[in-house]
This record gives sequence, structure tokens and C-alpha cells, in this order.
Amino acid sequence: MADTDSGGVRSVQRAVELLALFDADHPSRSLRELVEETGLPKTTVVRLAHTLEQVGLLWGRGDGQYVPGSGLLRWAELAGHTWRLPEEALRRLAELSAASHGETVNLYVRQRGSRVCVARHEGTRTLRHVVRVGTRMPLWSGAASHVLLSRADRADVLAVAAGAPREGWGEPLWERVRRAAEDGWAVSHGEREPGVSGVAAPVFDRAGRLSAAVALGGPTVRFTDEAVAAFLPHLLSTARALTILDCIGGTA
Repeated sequence: MADTDSGGVRSVQRAVELLALFDADHPSRSLRELVEETGLPKTTVVRLAHTLEQVGLLWGRGDGQYVPGSGLLRWAELAGHTWRLPEEALRRLAELSAASHGETVNLYVRQRGSRVCVARHEGTRTLRHVVRVGTRMPLWSGAASHVLLSRADRADVLAVAAGAPREGWGEPLWERVRRAAEDGWAVSHGEREPGVSGVAAPVFDRAGRLSAAVALGGPTVRFTDEAVAAFLPHLLSTARALTILDCIGGTA
């Protein structure tokens, strides 16, 4: 776990990271798992879990397993209200998937040094790109990231690149971001994960600010130059439609 601050801030960070260990693949966790995954002393994990249970964010089931607490239901409802797209926007995502012969469509927003999936339409292809809503992904890789950084300055982009697991990624990322800004879209192949490709376009709010990136993702073998060229008019049309709807982050 990160240990970049002190005092209360560090405790809050640790508590949030403890909650982040629960997901669709791990809906429950034992105390032993929490200790192993965090790398923290058992006494610290017990204290964090007890505090989170007191405020309803964790629940000890009595069988040695912890699960997300009922107190999260209120936050989940609020987040759903804030980020749920209107039916027209969801229809546009579905139409883009159909126009791309069943590829998966994701909508991402930037959150500091990450991009977060806030909506998706899962494709119909047997082999497909799967990103769950709410998933946080690195901002240093992928077509959607290039688009989300396309209005960032050089210092910001280089700071993002510093978090990449490879050295010397700053200049290549800056070039990709500049190209995305010039072209109004971006494509990537295997940057985050070998064999996975994506093509993305920007979505703006009514004030002209970059608010999101809409992206198609799938196996690289299907994202040939010819395929990307065929996807692009539909992708750009969808991005324009979402811009007109101005529905990102509950702004509609």
C-alpha cells in the first residue's frame, strides 16, 4: 500500500485502499486475506476494519469474512445518479458497438493520474475486451488516455508518464498525445496489455472542456488499419452526439 502521507491522511488512504480490495471477483475477504493483500501489520488491519465497520462501510458476517457494508448503498445510489447516462446516450453506445461489428464500447473520464470507466456497452464477439464500470486504469497507456490527455500541457503528460513501468516513456507519450490533439482521435496497440487495441475520440461539455473519451476496444488482430478506418466515422459521430447531450458526470 502507498505510504506517501502522514497522520490522518495516511489512515484515510489506507482505509480507502482496504475497501478497494473488494470487487466483483472478491465480494468477501477474510482478515488474513486483508493482511496479506495490504502488507500491513495485523493490528493495523484490525483497527481499520473495526473503524470501517463502525461507520457501516464494512460488515463482519460472523463467519470470519468481511463484506462491503450497507452504508455504501447510499453512496452507490448517489454515484449511480451522478454518473448514469440517459437512455439516448446508452443507445448511442449500443449503436456504435453494432456499427463496429460487436466490439465493446467504453466511456472513460480522467481522475488525476488514472482513467475510470463510467459506462460501457459490452460487445457481442466471443473474444472481446472487458472493462467493468468503475475500473481504474493507468493514464499513461491506451488510446483513451491519449485522448484524455490531449489538452494537457507537456509537464502534466510527463508527470503521468513517470508512473509507467517502463523508462523513457515521457517523450513517446507526449508524441501520442500531441497526435491525438491534432487528429481529434487516437489509436493504440498493446500499450497496456499485449494483444489489446483501442481507438478513442474526445467528448466535450457545453463549455468546450474535454470531459470524457469514448473508445472501442478489442483484440489487436481485429483492429487492423482498415478496420480502424471503418470504425472511425461511427466513433466520431458517437463522440459528437455525447457532446451534444452533455451528460458526463451528471451535468445534463
